[in-house]
Parts: sequence; C-alpha cells; structure tokens
Amino acid sequence: MRSARQRGPTGSADPMIRVIVVDDHGLARSGLRMILEAQDDIEVVGVAADGTEALELVRRLDVDVALMDIQMAGVGGLEAARRLAEPSVAERVRVLIVTAFDLDEHIDEALTIGVGGFIVKTASPEELVAAVRAVAAGEAYLDPTVARRVIQAFARRGLKLGRGDPELDSLTDRERDVLRCLARGLSNQEIASELHIAETTVRTHVGHVLTKLNVRDRVQAVVRAHEMGVLDETVSRP
Repeated sequence: MRSARQRGPTGSADPMIRVIVVDDHGLARSGLRMILEAQDDIEVVGVAADGTEALELVRRLDVDVALMDIQMAGVGGLEAARRLAEPSVAERVRVLIVTAFDLDEHIDEALTIGVGGFIVKTASPEELVAAVRAVAAGEAYLDPTVARRVIQAFARRGLKLGRGDPELDSLTDRERDVLRCLARGLSNQEIASELHIAETTVRTHVGHVLTKLNVRDRVQAVVRAHEMGVLDETVSRP
C-alpha cells in the first residue's frame, strides 16, 4: 500500500504529489517541469534524461509518479517502466507514459506491463496536470486519443466478447457497468456521476472488478475490458 503521505490530494497530511520528469530532450524536461511546479499540490523532485537516471532517482528519492517519455536513448521509457512495475517498486511509484500518436505497438506493450496511464505529447497543460493527479490517486488515465487507438487495435484483432468467459460471468451487472466506465477512462468521481451511485460505492466495485478479473490495477482492467468487448454491452440502471 502507498503511505498516507504519498496519496497526494486525497486528504493526507502532506498533499504534495512528488514527481520525476524523464525525457531525453532538455527543453521538454524544462517545459514539463514548469507546468507541474505551477501547481500547489505537485512537486518535481528530480529530472532524468533516460531510464537509467530515472531508476536511480526512484532508488534515492520518495517518488509518487514518474512522468516518462516512451522513446529515449539508452534505457528507454518502456524498459524503465517494466522495471518500475516490479512489485517492490510498483506499490509506491506509478508510471505515466508520454507518447506520440503513431506508437500503437508501444502502447500495447506498456498496457501489458501495467503502467498507470498515457498522456500524448500534444495534450494541454491542464490535461497533463489532470493525468498526474489521477495516476497519483491510483486511477488509470488514458488520454482520449490513446483510448480510441486502443479500441481500434482490439477491433482490428477481432477481439469480441466471449459469452462463456468465466471472468466476465463472475461480474454483477453493476460491476460490468463500472468496468465499462473504466474502459472509457473515467475517474471514480465521473463513474459515480454517470451511474448515480456514491463514490465510495464505486471504489468498492472497482476493487471487486480487479479481484474477479485477476488484474493488479485499473489499466490492466481496461485491457481486459477491451479484450472481452464490454463496451458493446448496454449499461444497466439502478
């Protein structure tokens, strides 16, 4: 479990989200740092030019979110994300990948690794900040552009709902609704609003979904949702 201090803006004694920025372009690092440090609840505790430097920062510093460029010289973002996904590290550090539009194969691999989210390089400063906050809170963040490309990739593969899928069959109707919302990249608050239920109830349903699908986080749940075709189903109502 992440410590109380690390939960960031969720009511802990120390609301700061501690971020490292990892990019092999100096101007990009400076720009990302400037955007994030303009926020009252975010502190950039370090910057790195490649995955090796990022891993060293994580070893030395108390880090909540690693904002990681996917393509870098040396140890790239995917390899660093894979190492940060090890159980001993993943419990305390979440990875937010920065990606371009034309890297579907990297998105697939990163989803398999289990990163916390994706933000595209053309995103607005507001979107970047929202992504960092969501990932720090333990939620998955899929940039809408990335989400569409993931859906298209699964559609091209012909992956549809298996009616006899035991994992899917184990979900209640409301848990399927929550899984569908997760697959669309909605936050707990947005899910609560859409389904007209309390946010605490959403958190309970999310926990049940992760357990029943045998996945470790929300991003992997999104992958399973697309594999099983739950977006093709109709949302049930209370």
